[in-house]
Amino acid sequence: MNGLIFHRYHGLGNDYLVCQRSVADRLTNQQIQRICDRHYGLGSDGLLIDIDDLDIPTLRIINPDGSEAEKSGNGLRIYARYLFDTGRVANLPFYVNTLGGRVRCEVKEDGHKIIVDMGQANFTPSALPALVEGDEALALPLPIDGHKLNATLVSMGNPHCVIQVKTLDLALVKELGGTIETLPIFPKRTNVQFVEVQDRNNIRIGIWERGAGYTLASGSSSCAAASAMRRLGLVDDKVTVHMPGGQLAISFSGDFQVRMSGPVQKVSISNLDEDCFFDLG
Repeated sequence: MNGLIFHRYHGLGNDYLVCQRSVADRLTNQQIQRICDRHYGLGSDGLLIDIDDLDIPTLRIINPDGSEAEKSGNGLRIYARYLFDTGRVANLPFYVNTLGGRVRCEVKEDGHKIIVDMGQANFTPSALPALVEGDEALALPLPIDGHKLNATLVSMGNPHCVIQVKTLDLALVKELGGTIETLPIFPKRTNVQFVEVQDRNNIRIGIWERGAGYTLASGSSSCAAASAMRRLGLVDDKVTVHMPGGQLAISFSGDFQVRMSGPVQKVSISNLDEDCFFDLG
């Protein structure tokens, strides 16, 4: 295997590798997991696959555990920057297709700021899906390992379980995130956010990402957390989401239409050696 080229970017410490479809088609799922491993491969929070043979750029998102995600806010910002860097798009708005729907992107500040219209936040449990009755699940009691939690369920094209807490404790996110992700009520698992509301324009969140675990930042998680707090009436239409990796700006218009704005930085281009896969058989 020669020419296994991967472009590395990060959005607030949440990093992805980007490759062309022609590269991904040569890889098994096990090899993709190896590439994402931080000890045995290049290491990343996921792989973004550029489907470059269509009129509208199309993105596939593979988690480090080999599962496929419908949508990723940080992944979309990184993919938009990659398209800009490779000359596929300029400064005019453009669309990207994902499994979680089509989104509108715009590149600003020579690629360092990306705006993504993430679509409508959907509070219907069946949209995640979640095995919960009713049209919405707002502040749903969720007793976990002796903790009395309240969860608001949101789909941003991918599933989110948003838990409001008085004071954010990142150790608790790491302790309970995996358990909540795999609860039986979430047949396709879920992303998890713990949220502390600081005031009507600022929230702090800790993130457990489906298929990846604890992470420093997440775009779709920021959108979901802000949307949940907006639906509960605790924040206004412009919210700064504070994460361990940095900040994202979230705004709302119309019927919970969500816009995300935040940075992306390019890190490297790597040519992976096939010896990485020697012991996989």
